[in-house]
Amino acid sequence: MLKFSRLKSPNKPQYACQNSKNRILKTIESLNISLDTKKVGRRPKMTEFQVIALSLTAEYMSLDSENLLFQMIPEGSIENILERSQFNKRRRKLFGLTERIRSNLSRSFVEFEDYFVVDSMPLEICKMARSKRAKICKETFETAPEKGYCASQNSWFYGYKLHGICTVTGVFSAIDITKANVHDIAYLKDVKSQLSDMVLLGDKGYISSQQQLDLFQSVNIRLKTPMRTNQKNYKKQPFVFRKTRKRIETLFSQLCDQFMIRRNYAKSFEGFKTRVLAKITALTSIQYINKYLFKRNINNIKIQIT
Repeated sequence: MLKFSRLKSPNKPQYACQNSKNRILKTIESLNISLDTKKVGRRPKMTEFQVIALSLTAEYMSLDSENLLFQMIPEGSIENILERSQFNKRRRKLFGLTERIRSNLSRSFVEFEDYFVVDSMPLEICKMARSKRAKICKETFETAPEKGYCASQNSWFYGYKLHGICTVTGVFSAIDITKANVHDIAYLKDVKSQLSDMVLLGDKGYISSQQQLDLFQSVNIRLKTPMRTNQKNYKKQPFVFRKTRKRIETLFSQLCDQFMIRRNYAKSFEGFKTRVLAKITALTSIQYINKYLFKRNINNIKIQIT
């Protein structure tokens, strides 16, 4: 009779979680981001960077259950660790600091980039059949989810849209979340305050001669989109542009696959946007570690960082 013995391996998930957290913590601390030191009250158990590092580690390891996350943390490895609900509240309050970390990580990739890609993807809150009775993220009208249409999937959905601009190598430079019924062209109005002097590649959803002229005259952004077949003087877009535009689609696929961005259990919009930002920041931090620490392909996301 065969007997299978349980081997004691040093590479247990608990140790992988702890080692990954330490690596991410050292990475974000090396950015030298200044913190607000003028605080009143008792000193928190965990620092801001420790809370964010733990949040990013959970997203990197595809852990969307906080109960499972806290079970995987070795006992005594984190001094004065927060209780689970306190950790959730701290993480939401640190949304602004998390965005600063993501921006600093991204800035190290885009310094000499001239070509960027823009696209959007649906973030579904619930199925259309439950949209009328769903209460998720409906605290205020301004942030409440809406019904929208996804042309690439040829289907309606209920929730939000994630708009993103990435480099040719696949690093997010700018992101935003809007209601599902907001047209992709409307996001281009916000691009003027974030980027300038570049070539922006988009799909047919961004065709707008007025917006194209406005971007060029205001911030010297040349918007390149493929022509519709029924347009006058139709010309097929060059192959290099069509190939480059697929980079952001691969990036969205990575967010859906490993970081499970479409599976979000938040009940409020504040929690929803915090988790979405944490997933994108975790992706950018892994790309940063791959490039500057291990000198390997930045898009090798499914790989150990310890």
